[in-house]
Amino acid sequence: MFADTLSILKGVHVTLEVTFLGLAFAIPFMLACGVGQYLATGALRFAITACIEFWRSSPLIVLLFLFFYSLPAFDITMSATLVGAMVLGLNAGGYGSQAVRAALQALPRGQIEAGRALGLNRFAILCLIELPQAFRPMLPSLVNQLVQLIKATSLVSLILLADMTYRAKQIAQIKFDPVSVYTGLLLAYFVIIYPITRICRALEKRVGPTRGAGHDI
Repeated sequence: MFADTLSILKGVHVTLEVTFLGLAFAIPFMLACGVGQYLATGALRFAITACIEFWRSSPLIVLLFLFFYSLPAFDITMSATLVGAMVLGLNAGGYGSQAVRAALQALPRGQIEAGRALGLNRFAILCLIELPQAFRPMLPSLVNQLVQLIKATSLVSLILLADMTYRAKQIAQIKFDPVSVYTGLLLAYFVIIYPITRICRALEKRVGPTRGAGHDI
């Protein structure tokens, strides 16, 4: 099993590449949609919400196949890595946007009034006062989304990317021992995700709210 795990880990560079590229899609999308949903009203808010719900509510497998096979029909050429990162990243960003929105909405309205009293415009209040304070309560949710993004990279094997899951399929077909191989795959993901989770939890403890932090906001 450990030999299988080592062989599977040869595909880790694809898994990590999709993860980091996915973050490049997720973070801007999360911030733009979360802040937009928080500030916008009327038709604009409806459009932002519809975009979020499209990425949150659609099955990842269907989205992967849809964009991988349909984009070339519109003369849009994207690598399988980029397609996988875009789909997984925007899906994670859709969920993350709700953490951003909820954290901003939880702040006392007096923060905005205090910013205006100092002569700050709405954008400055958002960047200098609201977002820094909202980061702490949204952090646990963002950590969970990062872990979910890493685990979701197992789906990119369906669009022929040679990630860890793809390599596990190849090994299982050769060895005819799916139990050992997929147990090795599970262990390989644990080896990647557990240290990241521990680091993120330590970060939460360092910057996260303490008891009574709600009175400090």
